[in-house]
Amino acid sequence: MKKGWVLIACVVALLAACRNDNEPSKRDVSVPREQTEVTSKVEVKYEIDPKTYLVQPLPEINTNKKLVLLTIDDAPEHYSVEMARTLKEVDAPAIFFVNGHFLEDDRGKDKLKEIYELGFAIGNHTMTHARLSELSTTAQTEEIVALNDLVASIIGERPRFFRAPFGVNTDHVRELAKREGMTLMNWTYGYDWEPNYQTGASIAEVMVNSEYLQPGANLLMHDRKWSAEGLADIVIGLRDQGYEFVDPLEIQTVDVAN
Repeated sequence: MKKGWVLIACVVALLAACRNDNEPSKRDVSVPREQTEVTSKVEVKYEIDPKTYLVQPLPEINTNKKLVLLTIDDAPEHYSVEMARTLKEVDAPAIFFVNGHFLEDDRGKDKLKEIYELGFAIGNHTMTHARLSELSTTAQTEEIVALNDLVASIIGERPRFFRAPFGVNTDHVRELAKREGMTLMNWTYGYDWEPNYQTGASIAEVMVNSEYLQPGANLLMHDRKWSAEGLADIVIGLRDQGYEFVDPLEIQTVDVAN
């Protein structure tokens, strides 16, 4: 009789073990990538004013936040990766506007990949940084579309923002940016090309205390040693004044024209 009970107990234990083996544990459950991407999508809240290039809330968004947008041009030359790492450390989003002539070798491509993988938006700043108004429409198209193609081949995503070198746009560029699904933007202020602001301390001081600083300001910096050195202080100084930083993913972009 005892042997019978022992046998039954063994069978029950075996069945329980099999059942537990077939039941997924919480640690083993993984969220499908598609689901993760859907749930991580950011709500679009802002747009770029086409006249002033300020960031402004969409009509349906009610907010009193003091916001600014950080943008860095001429990436990824010398200091862009360092700047991206700094921004990551201080939790400040930004757009890196890239030039194609910095993506001609694997080193440049790897820099772009790292900036993108750190979570930063990538913008189009043309292939060669030419003054577009001095080029034919065919050449303008090549400057812009070729870079979009190149960026997509490196990071798997086409730029959503466009900034013309020297801030000089043409009617053809505006139409082309729309067809490519890019939001066109210039900037509110920037100083790092001026000789008086080519140290980390001086560029930080003027960026934080500029007379042009206002809610929605579109701040321009470049891939420069002094901008990299002053970047953390710029972020800290703006936050001390009550400003927050716009996530570029929250900025409305245009639909790709058919």
